[in-house]
Formats: sequence, C-alpha cells, structure tokens
Amino acid sequence: ELNWDTVPHPPYSPDIAPSDYHLFRPLKLFLKEKRFATYEDLKMAVFDFFDSQSAAFWKKGIDDLSKRWLTVVTNDGQYIVY
Repeated sequence: ELNWDTVPHPPYSPDIAPSDYHLFRPLKLFLKEKRFATYEDLKMAVFDFFDSQSAAFWKKGIDDLSKRWLTVVTNDGQYIVY
C-alpha cells in the first residue's frame, strides 16, 4: 500500500537505530536542565517534545534511515563514526 520495500538488517546497530541517531540528542537538549517532581511530569515533558516536532523532523529521521542502512551494509556492518 505504501510502496515500501522490506530490507534485511542486523538485529541492532546504533548506526541505523533512528532513536539513537535522530531522536535522543534533540530530546536530551529539550530536557536539559529541567527538573521533574514526578514521573508524570517527566512523561508530560517527553510528550510535549514529541508534539513540538514538525512532520519534517520525523520525515528526516525516516529518510536518513535508508542512507545509514546503506552505509552500514557497504561497510560490512562495521560500526561507523559520524
């Protein structure tokens, strides 16, 4: 339906895990120096971060995945430092 191809990949690679290369750094900056009294406060801040990101932010993370996957495959799965 979406015209996507499924491609094989290693079980886990930080080079191609979108959460590692695209999500955590901006989330870390968003939460920097904030203090939370409760778990619920933290959870709401994370939801606020998600809600504040544009569609372009999420699209870039998905688009970068195919480029990173190709780099990992080209380098025989070796860890890559960007």
